[in-house]
Amino acid sequence: MELKEKLISSFMAFEESVDVHSDLHDVRTSALKNFETKGFPTKKEEAWKYTSLGAILKNDFSVFPKTDGAVDFADVKKYFLHEIDTYKVIFIDGKFSSFLSSTTHDGLDVCLMSSALTKPKYKMVIDEYFNKVASKDESLTTLNTAFALEGAYINIPKSKVVEKPIEIINFSTGNEAALLVQPRNLIIVGENAHVQIIERHQSLNDNPVLTNSVTEIFARKRAIVDYYKIQNDNLEASLVDNTYISQKEQTHVSVHTFSFGGNLTRNNLNFYHEGEGIDSTLKGITIIEGKQHVDHYTLVHHATPNCESHQNYKGIFGDRSTGVFNGKIFVEKEAQKTDAFQQNNNILLSDKATINAKPQLEIFADDVKCSHGCTIGQLDDKAMFYMQSRGIPQKEAKALLMYAFSNEVIESIKIPELKQRITKIIAMKLGVNMGFDL
Repeated sequence: MELKEKLISSFMAFEESVDVHSDLHDVRTSALKNFETKGFPTKKEEAWKYTSLGAILKNDFSVFPKTDGAVDFADVKKYFLHEIDTYKVIFIDGKFSSFLSSTTHDGLDVCLMSSALTKPKYKMVIDEYFNKVASKDESLTTLNTAFALEGAYINIPKSKVVEKPIEIINFSTGNEAALLVQPRNLIIVGENAHVQIIERHQSLNDNPVLTNSVTEIFARKRAIVDYYKIQNDNLEASLVDNTYISQKEQTHVSVHTFSFGGNLTRNNLNFYHEGEGIDSTLKGITIIEGKQHVDHYTLVHHATPNCESHQNYKGIFGDRSTGVFNGKIFVEKEAQKTDAFQQNNNILLSDKATINAKPQLEIFADDVKCSHGCTIGQLDDKAMFYMQSRGIPQKEAKALLMYAFSNEVIESIKIPELKQRITKIIAMKLGVNMGFDL
């Protein structure tokens, strides 16, 4: 049975097994109908022109794990930001791990989506926010909505500055021959509140896993949200990450995406402006090799005046790897005084590596400052020669140039321990010891 048919046939049994608000039945049913009509995206769709899921969908994925996974902390400690204290919301094969987690209801909610969806005390919040900014039309997002049950629920009250970062980590044990997991995260950041969040999906063996994740983020007036995605998974792991962000006036939201591993990674990142004085930042570093594939699809929808957005994506591609950058800035007629910047720079280390770049501006206002740019090239031979003439070996010279190429994004990381971690991962990907920490 194909995966689409397996999902559709299992929907009724899934709904009967979960105790949810009766009004979510209509939301789930409508979402499933959309997925049933559209199916999995194909390269015939403009948004998926350069990315195919065909080979991945040939796996016989288990929709629901048959066994409860368990892992020892010692085996997964390296995936945590263990240098500092953090809140942790940890899932194993899609199920919450109380042993590895550190949640709280003390002045803020850092807990489970399943609790928010099933407990009456959260009903007003769920009614106001759940599935309100996520796409009702994009097939994989609606598939997630139909089966939404578990993930992270984070609610930061007004004027709360969260003192330590929050980590959301989804582990896959490989107990199933092939597994489909669909985490659903809901993050609400109240007026004048500030939070830092780190998200990671990590397989613990080489069995195929497909993660179809959806995250909704709501930033209220003057809220500050720093969100970091670490994607450094095994070669049999594929990820479709759908993130939808609603910003009210004078909010600052930044999303940094670090794509270093996995078979296929697709990042759908959508920002929606709903007030004046908004600042949106989208930055990313991609370093891949082999036959890996990373696709960044971004949208910033400027609907109100006097707002800014800044996009800066760096890509380094070796062997037969493929990169995609499809970025769109949409400026409504009412969004005067918009300042929108988009930049995508890429280095190809191999004649067989590929980058497909499609920066887009769609502007209906006449008093704006918008720009976009894209570069695709190779390392500078003159710079390589200069460094080697000063006694730096070729391998280290090459790595230093690539690190310098990425440094503009690295410097904007606001958690020092995370900056060190990303620096070490990049050094490992480049195959050198940089000899310094940041």
